[in-house]
Amino acid sequence: MSEKNQEPDVQTPAVSVIMPVLNEERHLRGAVHAILQQEYAGEMEVVIALGPSTDRTDEIAEELVRETADNAWGRVHTVPNPTGRTPAALNAAIKASRHPIVVRVDGHGLLSPGYIATAVRLLEETGAQNVGGLMFAEGENDWEHAVAAAMTSKIGVGNAAFHTGGEAGPTETVYLGVFRREALEQQGGYNEEFIRAQDWELNFRIREAGGGVWFSPELKVSYRPRPSVRELAKQYRNYGRWRHVVARYHKGSVNPRYLAPPTAVCAIAAGTVIGALVTPWGFVVPGGYLAAIVAGSLPAGRGLPAKARLQIPVALATMHMSWGWGYLTSPRSLAAKVIASRRPSAQTDPSHA
Repeated sequence: MSEKNQEPDVQTPAVSVIMPVLNEERHLRGAVHAILQQEYAGEMEVVIALGPSTDRTDEIAEELVRETADNAWGRVHTVPNPTGRTPAALNAAIKASRHPIVVRVDGHGLLSPGYIATAVRLLEETGAQNVGGLMFAEGENDWEHAVAAAMTSKIGVGNAAFHTGGEAGPTETVYLGVFRREALEQQGGYNEEFIRAQDWELNFRIREAGGGVWFSPELKVSYRPRPSVRELAKQYRNYGRWRHVVARYHKGSVNPRYLAPPTAVCAIAAGTVIGALVTPWGFVVPGGYLAAIVAGSLPAGRGLPAKARLQIPVALATMHMSWGWGYLTSPRSLAAKVIASRRPSAQTDPSHA
């Protein structure tokens, strides 16, 4: 692990990088390395919130702490996260950090060169409370290449700028995010009842309070897709499930893009039943969907190996159907728990908890 030799510039805002990690032995060292290699003049710290991992994640984290102990520019610290839940990890790391700019990074994400310096500049230029950019999915084998292609295509994720790119400007949410600490403190941090969708929910609250959330394609974080169909299905089912909780909790937050997957699930199920029991014309709906994702996978798979291109329709269908099913089956009891958690007596300021 190489270190910066220069002393930090006290005129440049100091930065805290927070990382929630659980079973990240495969990517953690590389993720931290990408942080410490940032060309940023200000002081920096990395706070890793350790969940109850069953692999070598904790051991690798402690190695990183030792290796950076004498680094004046960027030291690594750890805090425990016994629950293993992402929002609890984020709040624990925020509480343990100390600088005015807070950068969220996941244990399997790689910051692009200049990411932190660019984000701090954009915070100053735009006046936003949070800035973020592209979730740049990159695979390491044929399946992961297929998922990455699906996750960066409009047929896969619609018009979400942080997946597909676009012009810089105000947005609903961003991938991960670089925050002003004051915004996190004003909102009481992440809502720990949101096991998923906690980023979208926090950004909604920031915008409701009058703060800005800014997307810029200048910012890019490499992301490693889930390694199997089962893991991808679980991921997207949870996305749909918790996005419905956001919709129930924050009235008026529903975007038509989020209704497309559950609508598709209902239409395909109805078409299949009608086709089997009433008339073969019912199969037009599932057949049309299949034709659409096959056609949509062709431009998405340009430049990929043949085996990866053939798996893109599988990735697309897994994402759409799992997200839609999760949305449709999301229990109302989840929203009830979330509402209870945000009563004044239950709110927690991560800077004073």
